[in-house]
Amino acid sequence: MNQHAKNRYQAGLRAQAPPPAPPPPQIRPEAEPLAPGHHVFVVGEDQAGSRLDKALADLTTGVSRTRVQHLIEAGYVTIDGARALDIGAKTRVGQSLGIDIPEAAAPEPAAENIPLKIVYEDEYLVVIDKPAGLVVHPSAGHETGTLVNALIAHCGDSLSGIGGVKRPGIVHRLDKDTTGLLVVAKTDAAHQGLAALFADHGRTMNFTREYIAYVWGAPARRRGTIDAPLARHGTNREKQAVIRGDRGREAITHYQVEDVFCVDADGKPLASRMRCALETGRTHQIRVHLAHSGCPVIGDPLYATGFRTKVSLLPPRAQKVVAPLGRQALHAAVLGFDHPVTGKAMRFESKLPADLRALDKALRAG
Repeated sequence: MNQHAKNRYQAGLRAQAPPPAPPPPQIRPEAEPLAPGHHVFVVGEDQAGSRLDKALADLTTGVSRTRVQHLIEAGYVTIDGARALDIGAKTRVGQSLGIDIPEAAAPEPAAENIPLKIVYEDEYLVVIDKPAGLVVHPSAGHETGTLVNALIAHCGDSLSGIGGVKRPGIVHRLDKDTTGLLVVAKTDAAHQGLAALFADHGRTMNFTREYIAYVWGAPARRRGTIDAPLARHGTNREKQAVIRGDRGREAITHYQVEDVFCVDADGKPLASRMRCALETGRTHQIRVHLAHSGCPVIGDPLYATGFRTKVSLLPPRAQKVVAPLGRQALHAAVLGFDHPVTGKAMRFESKLPADLRALDKALRAG
């Protein structure tokens, strides 16, 4: 075989031969996910300019970007020691990002012996007079010590499977520091009936929800309606805001000024007591609507921050009560509806709690 024929023969063998097997992949041991506790990371060049949630997801191990977002919303993340409020905040080189990883929560809320003020109860539902400081249902940062934990202890298995694991029997809620009346379903039939009632908001069914609010200033009109759609605030995930256009959800609040207090030298009241009735039930609705109207709820930590200096304008006695109030002066005073199972007309009224009675008295004395 001459050299040319030999070369052609060897080339044919190479064409028929299978390609060489790739080298085996390098197997790297999986990094351990972040343990519960406090962790601090420093933003480097690779993360600079990224959104806060993305930067933390890149820096942490075993913590998804969605999980990071939830932790930011729940107040578990800091930037240079200050609580982070904006998920989309841009990071800078050298910033210190702190993140607290909470202990894993049980899949279902546990029963806890928390005292409840029960206004009414039958085999279908229970009406609670909620105190300030009590969170309604478990969430990030509030896995225990909630109204749901207390209800599970009080009602036992009757709440099982009604309305979801984390919200058994809950058809509406009050903010943590808003006091007053709240109804909870104990059976599926009651849950369905109450859910329909709250969705209707009294437009075709017998339904009343009235709140007492102590606010800064007073509206120009003693009676009126605030019709302003709401959506989540653009930069502060804890807040809601009035949003015009398609993004906003319908929100309607009817109000009546019941009293005005502490009239200044120009004849304008520094504060007033208002009764608000909900036609819709959006998150923070009354608080946002009243702030939007220029009369935010006294003590509101989210929507009345620009009115803190108003305290110094009040008479000394009122100052001593308002300054340490520590919560929004808002109380769910009236709850009325037709029983979802029996059809019986029901109406409940809750007296002002002690801190708001003291506030009322101090404002009137001024």
